[in-house]
Amino acid sequence: MVITKPTTFEVHTAFDATSIGTAVVCCSDGRFVGPMDEFLHQALGISRYDCLAVPGGAACLAGHFAAWREEEAVTFQLKFLIEMHALHRIVLIAHPDCGFYSKRLRLFGTEIEEQERRDIVTAAHRIRSLAPYLEIDAFVARKLAAGMKFEAVKV
Repeated sequence: MVITKPTTFEVHTAFDATSIGTAVVCCSDGRFVGPMDEFLHQALGISRYDCLAVPGGAACLAGHFAAWREEEAVTFQLKFLIEMHALHRIVLIAHPDCGFYSKRLRLFGTEIEEQERRDIVTAAHRIRSLAPYLEIDAFVARKLAAGMKFEAVKV
């Protein structure tokens, strides 16, 4: 298979320099991007957002020793985005079968979903300690036979 790589490429979408005001903290698993974007666009009406994607998403803000380096980095990035992009809203999203939970935290099956829910609440509290005025929404995604379902988590 030959993969061609253009040396230049022009797009017709104009750059919009206005502040977005919303950031999404999610897992970096690319298989999840399509369903997540559809949810953000159609269910929440968020067409543009700053994306902070790391393995496990908000899990790194939940105080796990196995993720202390990620916690430092993500906290630094969030502080930057909050200040520089004038954020007023953060959306936290977790997804099923996350490799961060099985590989890094060594959890399996229903343990993962239970821990994701706890972690997303803990992460919301951590983010509020950085900027108490932020609106924070949290969701856990679940697989369906055809598609996905996003369930709100009270934070």
